[in-house]
Amino acid sequence: MAPASLILLGATVILQVDLLPDKKFLLLPPVNFTIKAINLAQVLLRWEPNTDQEQRNVQLGYHVKINAPQEEDYETRNTESRRITILHKGFSASVQTVPWNDRSLQPSSWVSAELRAPPGSPGTSIVNLTCTTNTKANNYTHLRPYQVSLHCTWLVGKDAPEDTQYFLYYRYGSWTEECQEYSKDTLQRNIACWFPRTFINSKGRDSLAVYVNGSSEEAVIKPFDELFALHAIDRVNPPAKVTAEIEGTCLSIQWEKPVSAFPVHCFDYEVKIYNTRKGYFQTEKMTTNTFISVIDGISEYSIQVRAAVSSVCRAVGPSSEWSQPIYVAPPSIKLGQQRPP
Repeated sequence: MAPASLILLGATVILQVDLLPDKKFLLLPPVNFTIKAINLAQVLLRWEPNTDQEQRNVQLGYHVKINAPQEEDYETRNTESRRITILHKGFSASVQTVPWNDRSLQPSSWVSAELRAPPGSPGTSIVNLTCTTNTKANNYTHLRPYQVSLHCTWLVGKDAPEDTQYFLYYRYGSWTEECQEYSKDTLQRNIACWFPRTFINSKGRDSLAVYVNGSSEEAVIKPFDELFALHAIDRVNPPAKVTAEIEGTCLSIQWEKPVSAFPVHCFDYEVKIYNTRKGYFQTEKMTTNTFISVIDGISEYSIQVRAAVSSVCRAVGPSSEWSQPIYVAPPSIKLGQQRPP
């Protein structure tokens, strides 16, 4: 177990209530507004209706304004709200009572609260955090035919003492895990983490929260957290079992979809054909797993294919690496004889 424990920040007190103008019927601001960190990169905003509010035939709602770390505002009729957000910079918000069905009434004044940034010495938190996921077939169970790995790397903070040690956690949905497999620098400080199996759903739309804290005898290490969209960090596998054959002047190429939880119709492909005799490339985009082309019939060809998950199935992300090249030539041409030395 890592010596630096995972610390969630507690609730905060109300900071301010603006004065209300003197009107016949006034909407009063909510009371007991608090913000509490309830998980990695997740906060709970909670408030109560003002018990001094005059009762009339008016439906009330609430206007919530997130002030930091990123501005956002929305309306709700609930008295609590969960938000997914980074927390290493702190979090602050305001809420006011608004008329839900009578916009002629003025909203109440604002009441505000904040969650302060966690303590730590400047320059000690990690920098350049990058993470990637990858899907492999799971041969151990039919209930989860695919498993998702997670690999994260980072750089040591520029002012972190030499005895600094970092510890990484991720949260996906309700699952939180601490890293058990680290890579280290020359000072034996953790600078990368590997989860061979995770609870991440590669087809899911939830954000991945990654949190890194640290310990040192010489300084308080400032924690760092970041949110990742899965489509942006998923390292898609190349297409499988690429084959090609030539019959006369017809080149036929086939392949199978990558190892992935996404079904066949969820992939776009690029085919790269290299004529080794003439030394030029041809690249074609496809939505099926077959490509047929007319060729000169006297050249050897190198074939590669790469894949990307289609926007039909999720937000567009990076393409896979190219598949390993395969070579094909007419029967009259010996494989390799047209390739440059």
